[in-house]
Amino acid sequence: MLEKLQAIKERYIYLEEQMSDPELISDMSRFTKVNKEYKSLTPIVEALEAYQELLSNIRTAREMQREDDPEMREMASLELEELEPQLEEMEEHLKVLLIPKDPEDTKDVIFEIRSGTGGDEASLFAGDLYRMYTRYFEQQGWKVEAVSINEGTVGGYNKLVLEISGDEVYGKLKFESGAHRVQRIPKTESQGRVHTSAATVAVMPKLEMEDVDINKADLKIDTYRSSGAGGQHVNKTESAVRITHLPTGIVSESQDGRSQIKNREIALQRLYVKIVEARREQYESEQAAKRRSLVGTGDRSGKIRTYNFPQNRVTDHRLEGDNKNFNLEQVIEGNLEPIIEALQVAENAEKMKAGAME
Repeated sequence: MLEKLQAIKERYIYLEEQMSDPELISDMSRFTKVNKEYKSLTPIVEALEAYQELLSNIRTAREMQREDDPEMREMASLELEELEPQLEEMEEHLKVLLIPKDPEDTKDVIFEIRSGTGGDEASLFAGDLYRMYTRYFEQQGWKVEAVSINEGTVGGYNKLVLEISGDEVYGKLKFESGAHRVQRIPKTESQGRVHTSAATVAVMPKLEMEDVDINKADLKIDTYRSSGAGGQHVNKTESAVRITHLPTGIVSESQDGRSQIKNREIALQRLYVKIVEARREQYESEQAAKRRSLVGTGDRSGKIRTYNFPQNRVTDHRLEGDNKNFNLEQVIEGNLEPIIEALQVAENAEKMKAGAME
């Protein structure tokens, strides 16, 4: 483990030197990637340095135990009683930090919210989710750009498309993909009955062409006129984009953005994600006999969370026992960190278990 940690520290020092290179600083795209990797290694290096300091203090205390002075030996024994229990705890912490991360965790994301079953109430719930996530994004210090907003007829939203950028965005938001169900009395309900509605969330990592290894010559790009709401601009210009990956036949399209350039970018991102998901599904099917992921794959058709207003409770169905229930008032105000941390812990535990099996 120490050899692996030392290699990480050497990489960290190399990146630190790179970040002061004027040539790198002048290339914002490369600088952003190096900076993200540097930040991702920082917690590991800090934990390693704390661990090495602890080992040094333990060695010093053990040397003091061999002194002739009884008072010195007693001080050393007291110090060891305090330090040695920290050793195992710190080693476990380092093991967790060394669990291989999803390489996409550091990516920015395209974030979609769509109203589902439930009519107007589903649109209102999609609006509640949007406000909840907006508060969470603000807490994280992430940058948010609205790509497409389609409002509901009585409030809320039928569909929202956002771009979120910052540190470890996909690593935290990837757990939000899926169906979110709400149970409450709608404002339009005159007899006080509880209704169940739903909205879906899709979180897609923003990938670059080099991340997916796609040849531009393999892409067929078509433009066409957008349909649906959007006024004269949508109807008169060929702003919608359809991209076909010829080797696989995978097709992606977008008419969410107002311009052809934005739609081309969104369609490319969706294409990258579809290709990556196809490869991942193939890999997971091959590995299914060995293990199955605890937190699932983020399938949008799968119900992941229920927001029960009468009982003031949010339940995440991927977690177990008392660990799966959270205070609704706090969650709806954007306090999502406890849920996300619980899911990250569950994912890490599954990865450690899988590592032990292999």
